[in-house]
Amino acid sequence: MVKIRLSRFGSKHNPHYRVVVTDSRKPRDGDYIENLGHYDPRKTTENFLKIDVERARHWLGQGAQPTDTALRLLKQTGVFKKTPVAAAE
Repeated sequence: MVKIRLSRFGSKHNPHYRVVVTDSRKPRDGDYIENLGHYDPRKTTENFLKIDVERARHWLGQGAQPTDTALRLLKQTGVFKKTPVAAAE
């Protein structure tokens, strides 16, 4: 199964995470299919959470299952909000 989850990087006592699409059988910090963005839980920068919304929607449409934490972050970035439909001219 394809999952959207966090992959840890950064030094000891200074965690940073990548939001990645990966096979659920791979290890947490192993290879991934696509990097969707990053997350800094300590909020040391003003852009502590950045996710490519369009790519996240693409993977969710393909059947990728987010973990609980990834789901919370996706909701914060507005992945599940409806996009306005462009008016046909």
